[in-house]
Amino acid sequence: MPKPFPAEFRADVIAVARKGEAPLRQIAKDFGISEACLHRWLKIADRDDGVDRTGSAAAGDDVLAQLREAHKRIKLFEQEAEVMRRAIGYLSRDANPK
Repeated sequence: MPKPFPAEFRADVIAVARKGEAPLRQIAKDFGISEACLHRWLKIADRDDGVDRTGSAAAGDDVLAQLREAHKRIKLFEQEAEVMRRAIGYLSRDANPK
């Protein structure tokens, strides 16, 4: 099992992450820890501080779900438009025999 990081180091990393000036992925890379480790530390720190971030995470999940659904609908519309373009080309070729 890897050697645990000192509490002071964890506190510094958490403070930088909470400032929000850089993405968590970059912060984890800069400090030489995994992104999962950073998420775990933040979760533990939030629990210890009595902070409930589940509401904001749930709202973010809803937004992501809506975004995924919108992308699916856009893809479907693009496919339908392509079918219509091909049908128009096919039908216009038959309507004007040479």
